[in-house]
Amino acid sequence: MADQPVRTLIVAAEPVLAARLRGYVAGVPGFVVSGVASSGEQALSPALRGRLDLILLDFFLPDMSGLDVCRALCARGSALDIIAVSLVRDLAMVQAAMSYGVIQYVVKPFTAIAFRRCLERYSAFRRQIAAGAGGLVRQRDVDLALSRLRLDGSGVTLPKGLSAPTLDTVVGHLRGAVGPLSADEVAGGLGLARVTARRYLEWLAAQRLAIRTMSYGHTGRPRHLYLWRRT
Repeated sequence: MADQPVRTLIVAAEPVLAARLRGYVAGVPGFVVSGVASSGEQALSPALRGRLDLILLDFFLPDMSGLDVCRALCARGSALDIIAVSLVRDLAMVQAAMSYGVIQYVVKPFTAIAFRRCLERYSAFRRQIAAGAGGLVRQRDVDLALSRLRLDGSGVTLPKGLSAPTLDTVVGHLRGAVGPLSADEVAGGLGLARVTARRYLEWLAAQRLAIRTMSYGHTGRPRHLYLWRRT
């Protein structure tokens, strides 16, 4: 299981959200998009059975709620893991979702960084489960596997003055670059103030999501360069 890519179905009615989720999945090693559905009916299609591991499920769908999709899958004995994407922050809804097989619950709006961390934690969870497959496990093994899914706090709550949309824009620009960029280059490419671009880049470096290096020009004055960490 650990050596196989996580076959992922994206269920989202909004094309923009579906495209974002597809991009997030493509950006995390070990995941592959196996399909995209825009409704609950499509998500429950028998044609999808047996070739999926994970569903990224938007809870706002045109024909039924995401919770209804979870109920239907549960009734059919599905063993698929589900990561819910929802605007609903009600604890009762979260508890209901978990009872129907939702393994993680992501509240909108979220950043690319937060969702990447979500997928990485899920991947770590699968590896931990695979490591213990075929034998008896101890309580600490169960606790360790479940701990892989818990939020570690980093990348979820942004410091004061940083916004999720701007962070996503900076991340996209950095990831699309062929080489390391300076704060000046990022600022110029995105129309940001240099000090603003530098704050976002420094935050990414502190989260170990970007690699920061030094470059010395002809004047001898060093520049910080930032490169998106691919793995």
